[in-house]
Amino acid sequence: MNYAQLTQLIQDYCETTEQSFVDNIPTFVQVAEERIYNTVQLPAIRKNVTGTMTSGNKYLSLPDDWLAAFSLAVIAPVTEAQTFLIDKDVNFIRECYPSPSSGGVPQYYAIFDDNTLILGPTPDANYGVEMHYYYYPESIVTAGTSWLGDNFETVLLYGCLREAYLYQKGESDVVTYYENKYLESLNLLKQLGDGKDRRDAYRSGQVRVPVQ
Repeated sequence: MNYAQLTQLIQDYCETTEQSFVDNIPTFVQVAEERIYNTVQLPAIRKNVTGTMTSGNKYLSLPDDWLAAFSLAVIAPVTEAQTFLIDKDVNFIRECYPSPSSGGVPQYYAIFDDNTLILGPTPDANYGVEMHYYYYPESIVTAGTSWLGDNFETVLLYGCLREAYLYQKGESDVVTYYENKYLESLNLLKQLGDGKDRRDAYRSGQVRVPVQ
């Protein structure tokens, strides 16, 4: 399902083509997307980036679309082996490494502000770094298509319809109906994103349903 199809479905379900309603459809969609992405940890909301830690600089800039860290690793200069840093808070790093001039291979990181991480100890060389992190993928509103639209259109549709009926101040039973349909489809998505994507049949065994 692409954005044009989604827009038409929202108008059809809500039985309106009023311009003020149509003008707000992008908002309905983006609110629904954000709600979904903050509920299920999908592979589609993960991203990775490589960069360089600068010698003598205890700070590392975050990507513009960064939401939360999944992992951060230092890359060894010669072997390119990765060593994963441990997530701590700023106070821990300040106390353990009070002198910025005390350098070494970073072992810890903490969120310093919304644009920067602080490292401990301060890098003593220009180390490569790889970060895996969470972000909001481009909305179907601007991209035209999205992972949700292509792979799990029901949760996106019902999430949008919930927002649309709330905007219309629709009957409470109709709002409740679409909320329940949204939660039903969201539960199926969670089984994929938070369940099947976190296991394999070799190590965890295949999913079994108890026989009555």
